[in-house]
Parts: sequence; structure tokens; C-alpha cells
Amino acid sequence: MDCLPLVRGGFNITAVEEYLITAVDYLRLVIEAIGAAVVGFGSVAAAIRLLLTLLGIRDYSNTEIRLFLGRYLALGLEFQIGADILSTAVAPTFDDVLLLGAIVVIRTVLNYFLSKELERERRQVMPESDALRG
Repeated sequence: MDCLPLVRGGFNITAVEEYLITAVDYLRLVIEAIGAAVVGFGSVAAAIRLLLTLLGIRDYSNTEIRLFLGRYLALGLEFQIGADILSTAVAPTFDDVLLLGAIVVIRTVLNYFLSKELERERRQVMPESDALRG
């Protein structure tokens, strides 16, 4: 069934809605790409740190490398959650909202536990700075 375009004040509402949906889709794609790039960059940089340690050029501990990578993973997850929210921003169906809820819960739980692990390891690496704050 074809819908007739709704025209108000000289604006074709259907066309505006289509442009908005297209713009949000492109924005979601850009944010997903940024999240992937953040994770990719962090992974490559952490691998380089590990390689430098293995070659004896620098001396990074495994914990320092994990903390470095973990910060990028947490940031990348935040971008991915933002992209997921954008994917249902325009005219979502009930199934879209349920799927978004499941994805956001899973990614938020992952991010929460990753952040807790990073905090615990940071305290192990730098206990003297925590004592000064306390």
C-alpha cells in the first residue's frame, strides 16, 4: 500500500522523515566505525607494547599492557552502545527496542566488569597514589 506524502507548510513530511532516517543511519555508521577504530588502535598499540617488551626495548608489565588495552576497550564499547541507541532512534519497532535493550545490557555489563578489573589492577600497579588520596 503506497502512502501519500503528507505536506504541511510546503514541506513533504515523508521526504523529511526519510532524510532524517538516512542521516541517523549514516551517523550510526560513523559512530560504529569510531568505536571499531578505537578498539583497533588500542589493540595494535597494546600489541606494540607487548612486542617492545618481548624484544627487551621497553619494560612494560603484563598488567600495564592490560590496563592500556582495557581503557581502549571500555571506550570502544561506549561508542558501540551509542551507535546501538542511534539505530533505534527513528521509528523503532517493539522488537528493535527489545534487541537494543539486550545489547545495551550485555555491553554495559561487560563495560562495568572491565572497568572494575581495570580499577583493581590500577590500584595494584599504583598503590602509593591511592594512599595519598585516601
